[in-house]
Amino acid sequence: MKNKSVKNFEEATANILHFMSKLININTLFIAKNDKQVNEIKKAVNKNTVLIQEGTTMPFQETFCKVSVDKGNDILLIEDITQNERTKDLNVTANLGGGSFIAIPIYYEDGENYGTICGLDTDRFEFTDQHVELFQTMSSLLTYVLELDKANKEIKEISVPIVPLTKGVAILPIIGHINEYRAELIIQSTLESSMSLELEHMIIDLSGVSRINNSVSEYLLNIVKLLRLIGVTPILTGFRPDLALTTLHVDVDFKGILITNNLESALTQIGFSLNKNENSHSRSHIVM
Repeated sequence: MKNKSVKNFEEATANILHFMSKLININTLFIAKNDKQVNEIKKAVNKNTVLIQEGTTMPFQETFCKVSVDKGNDILLIEDITQNERTKDLNVTANLGGGSFIAIPIYYEDGENYGTICGLDTDRFEFTDQHVELFQTMSSLLTYVLELDKANKEIKEISVPIVPLTKGVAILPIIGHINEYRAELIIQSTLESSMSLELEHMIIDLSGVSRINNSVSEYLLNIVKLLRLIGVTPILTGFRPDLALTTLHVDVDFKGILITNNLESALTQIGFSLNKNENSHSRSHIVM
């Protein structure tokens, strides 16, 4: 059986809830995120009756989740929501008509609250020590996954550093090895930035690329084609001598693509030049 990989926090939450549903016979399990104002249901698993739906929101102050967050790190166990002092007068209790609730907050490593992982049933449910341990373990696991997801997003931003140079012009310095996954990130980020920055030209600097082969060349051509489709003129620059020699042996045609040897040449091609002030402490600036 092939192992199922998880790409982000959203996928992890879905897998965790489905796993938990096999271990605890409660009708609904869900993960909610809050910003202290609004409580949003990010993932939900309902067995018999749909009590909670993904994507729904409600004021944080009116939710069971707030009761859990207020309790802190300790797990919240409410076997009868109509009798508990903290839940009996809430509108959500009146809507459900009764039942049981279990929850524990999910935190980032720095202690900031993300939200809660919860279980809900309109029937009376008896919670066991095993149920408590299950929720505590999954809360800790989700903290770990949150931090991994955060780190992964930061790595994505670093791996695709698009730098605006001037109005309508940006540079994409590609550094290191390009694989299929990273190529997809580069393409997605390049297209999004091109649209948001209203670019006319994208200079793709290859001086930091570790090697050129058929795959890398095809990725570059895909980026070039997609940029052209959205009206952005791509310029390839920074081909080192060793990379230039390698391109002679790859089965990809670079004809018709504007290629220059450095950034200054690329800017000159589109009508810009680098002027340096007489003051040695001043930086170079771009003029048209």
